[in-house]
Amino acid sequence: MDSGNTPENTNSGQTPVTPNPAPIVPPLKAPAPAQPTPVPAAAQPVAASVQPAKPAQVVPAPAKPEAQKPATDPYDWRNFKNESTGTNAPKKSGGSGAILIAILALIISFASVGISAWQMATQGQPKKVNKSQTTNENGYYSGNYQFEETTIAGVVERVAPAVVSIVTETRVSNSYSYYGESYAQAAGTGMIVTSDGYILTNKHVIEGARKIQVIMDSGEVYDDVEIVGKDPLNDVAYLKIKNVSDLPTVTLGDSKYLAVGEPVLAIGNALGAFQNSVTSGIISGLGRSITAADEDGNNSEELSDLIQTDAAINPGNSGGPLVNAAGEVIGINSAASTDYNNLGFSIPISATKGMLNSIMQNGKAVRAYVGIAYQNITPEIANENNLPVSSGAWISNSGRASIATGGPAEKAGLKEGDIITKIDGVEIGKAGSLSTLVSEHMAGETVEFEFIRGNDTMVTNVTLGEYK
Repeated sequence: MDSGNTPENTNSGQTPVTPNPAPIVPPLKAPAPAQPTPVPAAAQPVAASVQPAKPAQVVPAPAKPEAQKPATDPYDWRNFKNESTGTNAPKKSGGSGAILIAILALIISFASVGISAWQMATQGQPKKVNKSQTTNENGYYSGNYQFEETTIAGVVERVAPAVVSIVTETRVSNSYSYYGESYAQAAGTGMIVTSDGYILTNKHVIEGARKIQVIMDSGEVYDDVEIVGKDPLNDVAYLKIKNVSDLPTVTLGDSKYLAVGEPVLAIGNALGAFQNSVTSGIISGLGRSITAADEDGNNSEELSDLIQTDAAINPGNSGGPLVNAAGEVIGINSAASTDYNNLGFSIPISATKGMLNSIMQNGKAVRAYVGIAYQNITPEIANENNLPVSSGAWISNSGRASIATGGPAEKAGLKEGDIITKIDGVEIGKAGSLSTLVSEHMAGETVEFEFIRGNDTMVTNVTLGEYK
């Protein structure tokens, strides 16, 4: 199958994967492709670096006025000259300087006692987030906020009511059964994203289920649950509790703005027995690619562009939220390493938004696609192939067709060998792979692609198609 959340055929350069791209029809005579628009001369790359299509003029910041030196404080001990040493140090005995020091020491001692008492009285109380100081231009948390500011308990209190346990019943073959089959139960986690009951979870949590039950954090149980969509290229599923309203919901963040070292929480139905267990850690890596398999190793799939965390992700946590310090969901917990301790992996939440919006707005679970086969550029791939950039999506497929005939990319004028560097101004690699960035949009939307062709940096508009 295809490599994880990539809507096209990709090779990461770090983990060799044989993807399963969308079928490419043999080229037919197609209408003349749209001609990409060259970027103005100011945007041409200099010294093999990509310049934005329309760079903003850099205006030197005004020089900061020289700070005025404060007036001399006659009672500052540094202004008392020690006659015996000739230095501005307090005298060792007698004088008004010694008296002032003693008074200041008493004041500081009383203040310290008062501060300590206040800290003990307010310990554990969540404080209000001043998001105006911690968000990016789109209103999402930017990673500058630490758990010490809101406390872990405060974040959990906001998020946990919308985290649910998902219990499934599946039919399994059993040669020892009289009827040749039996039923097995399994448990996972999900999160409510709309008040009328839409839920995000992992596809492997509900795969093969003949019955799905949702258990709220409050203990309330819902049996009337349906699967409304599955991502064909990613471990994501969309559920709906029928005939409900006013349910608690999580807040979806923006996984394009993550940073290694950022503190996170994982919430889920640990081991299928301990509902809404909480573990904490940090983001320990971004853009990871893994092969995920079930306990028996019978079913496996390639997942890419994952968030790596050392917050413990136990069996049963699958489908639960990875949460930042502002209480926003930035990932769906999906897999944990069996070979190394404290290595968990989550799907970036932005990769789920396109299909989620399609389901809610159009009632259809449709994934957007571009119609290309590409390689994620790494520094190694860039060096081996003499590419001008060290990140991006290089349209290349090892000698095979890399552009789907009649697909969105061909209609937009993209060609084999082009290097796509940005989507709607967002840099590929730093903010996510091409696959993840495209998955944030719905089929039918038009997005701007910036790319390098030869020595030119160019832009073109791509109307995304439906993945089939």
